[in-house]
Amino acid sequence: MRVTGIIAEYNPFHNGHKYHLEEARRITDADYVIAVISGNFVQRGAPAVADKYIRAEACLNHGADLVLELPLFYSVGSAEYFAAGAVSLLDKLGAVTSLCFGSECNDISRLSSIASLLLREPEEYRVRLLKALKAGHSFPKARSLTLESYFAAADYPPALFSSPNNILGIEYIKSLLRRGSSIIPYTVKRKGSGYHDHMLSAGHSLGSASAIRNCLMSSGRLSDIRPYVPASSYSLLKNAYRRSFPICSDDFSSLLHYKLLSEAPEGFRQYFDVSRDLSDKICRNVFRFSGYEQFCSLLKSRNLTYAGVSRSLLHILLNMTREQMEEYVGNDYVCYARILGFRKNAAPLLKKLKAHGDIPMISKLAAARRTLSPTGLAMLGQDVQAAHIYQSVISSKFHTPFVNEYVRQLLVLD
Repeated sequence: MRVTGIIAEYNPFHNGHKYHLEEARRITDADYVIAVISGNFVQRGAPAVADKYIRAEACLNHGADLVLELPLFYSVGSAEYFAAGAVSLLDKLGAVTSLCFGSECNDISRLSSIASLLLREPEEYRVRLLKALKAGHSFPKARSLTLESYFAAADYPPALFSSPNNILGIEYIKSLLRRGSSIIPYTVKRKGSGYHDHMLSAGHSLGSASAIRNCLMSSGRLSDIRPYVPASSYSLLKNAYRRSFPICSDDFSSLLHYKLLSEAPEGFRQYFDVSRDLSDKICRNVFRFSGYEQFCSLLKSRNLTYAGVSRSLLHILLNMTREQMEEYVGNDYVCYARILGFRKNAAPLLKKLKAHGDIPMISKLAAARRTLSPTGLAMLGQDVQAAHIYQSVISSKFHTPFVNEYVRQLLVLD
């Protein structure tokens, strides 16, 4: 049985994602495709524009056979943690034979050579990286510059080290190498708009998720994104429009400000990814807070990116501590595979996962206590708590009833 894993956010699901799913199945000759997706919060340190069930259903409609949720601590971590958590999950399923990701360069050999270097971290690399950090660059920029200089003789293009999907691809391969995994990596060339493009292009149906979100928030017209998402995905979004979607960071402003005001006297060093400098800066500026996005812009600096600030603030809001992350990493990252949905024809796949997986498959939250360790229960509890916080914002924004995560049904498609 050939099983391909995909790691994604689908924020929201668009035509480029559909293309990737189709190509992943084709180039790996997969019998089944498993998608590991972020829950209701995503890697850039923000809420997903649509909830995980909408995004999972869109994914199942367009080529995935099984959709699993990436636990919270990894879905909102840096690229390294995001990749390590997702690769750990796929590897522990005991059936995944390949991993297929999108990249700007479409060169698995070059990406693998960079991943190998980062895993080894030779002395020359560490010295150059430290020098770049001391020059005041943020860690992502310092690493990009260091890699560019290290591979100068190989004539690698600078974009290879700084393009977002290349960076994630490198981290996926690095995680596979670290684990000694038998999963074989493949890559599909990213088509259409760049990851960070904020404008949609007329006459071309492959827009970035960033541009689609920006269009939604700026125009307020759902119809404006119709050319850039598959018909079934558009239908899902239309059904949810102004009922549970769209959601943005600023919808969490009041919750975040309350949290910051409540804990400013003690500081925020206990939270994951919050440095002493950032904690002090938050405390100094807490009374200048006027919104989530405004505060991120206020706190960012030359050596601290907007996304880094946003992730740190989200870790504070969701009570994600440094001590908890150390415990989860010490327990090999992921303790379970929570199913969001599957296709009925994936029954042989589910049977194989149950027989060969190293972690329990969670289909009913209420039953998780019987199969999970205390660490696994704590991790799952935070996933559920985050989902409830997200749902509380939906209920408040759209004046709809609160939906308890424990009563959510699995998505089962024909």
